[in-house]
Amino acid sequence: MKTVAILGPTASGKTELSIELAKRHNGVILSLDSLAIYKEIDIASAKPMPAERAGVPHFGIDVIAPDTPFSVATFIDIYREAARFATHEKRPLLIVGGTSFYLKALMEGISEIPSITEEVRDEVQAMLKNLADAYRYLSSVDPHYGARIPQTDRYRIEKGLQIHLQTGMKPTRFFAEHPPVPVVPDVELFEIGIDRALLAQRIEKRTGKMVEMGLVDEVAGLEKRYGREPNAMKAIGIVEVLDYFDGRLSFKQMRERIAIHTRQLAKRQSTFNATQFPPHLKASKESIAEAIEKVLGNR
Repeated sequence: MKTVAILGPTASGKTELSIELAKRHNGVILSLDSLAIYKEIDIASAKPMPAERAGVPHFGIDVIAPDTPFSVATFIDIYREAARFATHEKRPLLIVGGTSFYLKALMEGISEIPSITEEVRDEVQAMLKNLADAYRYLSSVDPHYGARIPQTDRYRIEKGLQIHLQTGMKPTRFFAEHPPVPVVPDVELFEIGIDRALLAQRIEKRTGKMVEMGLVDEVAGLEKRYGREPNAMKAIGIVEVLDYFDGRLSFKQMRERIAIHTRQLAKRQSTFNATQFPPHLKASKESIAEAIEKVLGNR
């Protein structure tokens, strides 16, 4: 099974390119996107609509409800499902999505944690009701681990506490004895490079399209069904609409803030891709398409 990953900032054209290539080469697509994974969040996530995905098997889209928590492990499970399917069908796998952190986790792997009893899970959940206290306790047990994670990183605090309470070991020692194993055995990386001014134009255009498609109504429905507490409700495109509902932003300001925050996200994504991955081809969308065509065509 040939595996390629398409990197690039949001609105750079990754989705369109991946679908074009998958249709030409009978490929399978794995979406690594922290918002497209949710059902019902269609417009805010800018996920490809069913008509666009027609004929191309997609994994990682419309998997869980907006109030369902997930972690890196969730995407690892989804990758394994996609890889099994692609291998069985003898089809190439294209990995695409703006949340490059998950691709990095697939490439580097994560340490397997021990089986956690229900009693320990309940104890940790009780501790997490005061996240600051939970972090302080974890840092007192393992200062090195505490210094390496943000005080607000609920996921890593939860895992650290579970490991310590279940095994009696410091998380640092546990991870040293259980090093991560790469999940993706071999993947070729390609990154769409795009002029900043052009990307800003694309983001502005996409923001307008999202609003025209009914973003405000989508967020209203999500708020009615799930409230504002789930992490999904704090995503770009949703939080600005909620501020509009609260009267903190005018309709025009809401649109402007979505575009501004999306541009800021794109900058963070580009920085991450430049610093967190091995050297890879970064070029125009057209050049990237040609390079991937050569990889997928040589089967």
